[in-house]
Amino acid sequence: MLDAILHEISFTFLILLVTVVCTAWYITSRIKASREIAALGGRAPRVTLYLPFGLDLTYRGISSTIRHKNLEFWEYLFSNFGTAASPYTVEAQIVSERFIFTAEPENIKAILATQFEDYGKGKPFHDIWKDFLGDSIFTTDGEQWHDSRALIRPQFIKDRVSDLVIFEKHVNVLLGLMGGKGEEIDVSALFFRYTLDAATDFLLGTSVDSLHNSQAEFAEAFAEVQRVQSIIARAGSLHWFVPRRSFRASLKIINSFVNPYIDQALRLSPEELEKKTKSDSGYTFLHALASFTRDRTVIRDQLVAVLLAGRDTTAATLSWIFYELSRHPRIVAALRAEILDRLGPARAPTYTDLKSMRYLQHVLNETLRLYPVVPFNVRMSLHPTTLPRGSGPDGLSPIGIPANTPIGYSPLVMHRRPDLYPPPSPHFPHPALFAPERWDTWTPKAWQYIPFNGGPRICIGQQFALAEMGYTVVRILQRFARLERRWGEGEQVKLMSEIVLQPGGGVRVGFWDAEEMRKGEKA
Repeated sequence: MLDAILHEISFTFLILLVTVVCTAWYITSRIKASREIAALGGRAPRVTLYLPFGLDLTYRGISSTIRHKNLEFWEYLFSNFGTAASPYTVEAQIVSERFIFTAEPENIKAILATQFEDYGKGKPFHDIWKDFLGDSIFTTDGEQWHDSRALIRPQFIKDRVSDLVIFEKHVNVLLGLMGGKGEEIDVSALFFRYTLDAATDFLLGTSVDSLHNSQAEFAEAFAEVQRVQSIIARAGSLHWFVPRRSFRASLKIINSFVNPYIDQALRLSPEELEKKTKSDSGYTFLHALASFTRDRTVIRDQLVAVLLAGRDTTAATLSWIFYELSRHPRIVAALRAEILDRLGPARAPTYTDLKSMRYLQHVLNETLRLYPVVPFNVRMSLHPTTLPRGSGPDGLSPIGIPANTPIGYSPLVMHRRPDLYPPPSPHFPHPALFAPERWDTWTPKAWQYIPFNGGPRICIGQQFALAEMGYTVVRILQRFARLERRWGEGEQVKLMSEIVLQPGGGVRVGFWDAEEMRKGEKA
């Protein structure tokens, strides 16, 4: 009898039945979610969607990533769907998931600090990033994250950070590759090789010397993994549709690169590692990892994560510094005058020198204001909670946040919000302009400037990064008196933000050696 009934049911009827059931489930789940949100707080202004399941917004987000237009994507969300009461916090429904987008300081402060226990990376983030960064400090929460941070922190104590010998060794190689007679070079590509050398030396105890041997395969694999990973992350629940062939191939190259270092550390006995731990000489992050665990996977995950942070973030910021310097000869002259006044043309700076050069610090701060290293970030609500701003008629009421709600926040958008700055004047240039002098008389308000994130998860390596960037800038400008950009007046450098924010297409410049210029003037 059952066979007869099934025979009579048409395929069309089955499709209709499945559609009705799915629609009923979708409506029921939305009603349930709306009630939960209302019990916690209100809603942010909603993004209007034109295709089912928010496919149009997903497509726009992924397309923006591929075309290096992520800033424009976020500006589109806020300018079109933000309101006068809540201009920089909106929400969207994609498939069955509610997303919050914010560039509001009070909300970012809540996520990172005042409601820290309510927000974290979350399981979905961990699962999406696990292939690349595993169970590292960047993908975990709770005790596992705390243990990772406690393990890494000793590598960035002041005594280690202020030891600038590592930078001097590699910057000398870098300087020899920068020309000196105005030859066009992509200085950004050199910076990524230079910071790889310094990071591996600092963390592993042995440099890969990529400035001598470009290590092109590893560098290209690292870039490709980040490119695909950024698309996977932005696809949300649709990430299964992202092709991963090049991603997996590049991961194999990365693992092949780090495995020999792991083997080298694991060949040391616990007694040998203990002996190294008690001596500053030759003790590295890799030794600390091998002392903590003999698990290859744990060592690999932490190593790749810290290598990503140590290489890419500093290289990207150095690239932006020299992008802006190549556009502003006046700033180059002022910065170089400060450097020569304190150090002369040859003396290497100490850590105290770097911190004491006021205009140098202004240049670093201004670069990080316009080009924060991680321009877009995300947290997941770990429990039912709220965000303090964005709901109600005045936008000052809390937003209800059920558990497992992803919150995207953008330091890049927030740092460029005109309403968070004094009005432009002869003493305070427009916030869209690169102007280190603004820092002479202006200090950003709390949580309106977060180049290294904030709260308990603030970047452990920020002082290392600032020391490396400052040292590199000083040594370059001691050697070279002038630099010029090598791209057309109307040519725009793209804001490429796959994970870190870097100039798309590189930074093509020419440098003039100061000594050669002096000889030319005498001739």
